[in-house]
Amino acid sequence: MPPMGEALALGAALCFGITDFVSALLARRVHSAAVALVAQLGGTALILIAALLVPATSVTAGALGWGALSGIGTGIGVAFLFRGMGVGQLSVVVPLSDVAGVVVPVLVGVLLLGERPSALCWLGIAAAAPALWLITGAGRERASAAGSADGLFSGLGFALQFVALVPVDPAAGLWPLVASRIASVAVTVPVVLAARAPVRMPRRLAMGCVCSGAVGTLAIACYTFATREQLLSVAVVLSALYPVVPVLLGLTVLRERLTGTQTAGLGLAGAAVGMIALAG
Repeated sequence: MPPMGEALALGAALCFGITDFVSALLARRVHSAAVALVAQLGGTALILIAALLVPATSVTAGALGWGALSGIGTGIGVAFLFRGMGVGQLSVVVPLSDVAGVVVPVLVGVLLLGERPSALCWLGIAAAAPALWLITGAGRERASAAGSADGLFSGLGFALQFVALVPVDPAAGLWPLVASRIASVAVTVPVVLAARAPVRMPRRLAMGCVCSGAVGTLAIACYTFATREQLLSVAVVLSALYPVVPVLLGLTVLRERLTGTQTAGLGLAGAAVGMIALAG
């Protein structure tokens, strides 16, 4: 059984993956920007209720500021990801976003926070980036520069989401995550307005968006707790393996077929998780 830090990070990956899968299905019926906004609102409501129930002995402006900065990163990541997918190929934009979102926090952990993963852990980290690239289907279509910059900026936004939660004081309880969700909503609103996306939708779809956002908020909470138990470079790599989940759900629920590159990516991801878990 993996240590608590790894278990929490893998729980975050599971929740992130479920959120992505559900959101992708909803985006077939409603504009993706509207799905993102309603989901963020649902996640904000959930974490606000949870924050009222969880003790917080010291809620400082600094803790709330770090939480808000994380939420800004979330909004930036989503905004550039949507724009990149609109002008470029998913097989280019999504892998670039995923890999940038992993590599930058690992570099921050090692270069700025002085983290020193073990040799076996480094092997797992090194295997994770190509695993993400393969799982998201890189190379299935002819490569294109269109949307590449958006993919990289999206990854930087998600990297900020991960890194900004590390300095948060545990004494602040869940209030920094409330600040994070509020900030992400504030950043998402202009995206919806710019896209002229209609927010009105059938109640059933709206509830789906709210539930998706709630699971996404649970993901970021699991990740935050994981960083308190484990190195940032390890927690972020395990959490970022979430593309495995929608691929497996697509295989089992939607009866999709795996490509050879995705199969290789899943195997590499499994090896990465195993090496990191053994190193812990």
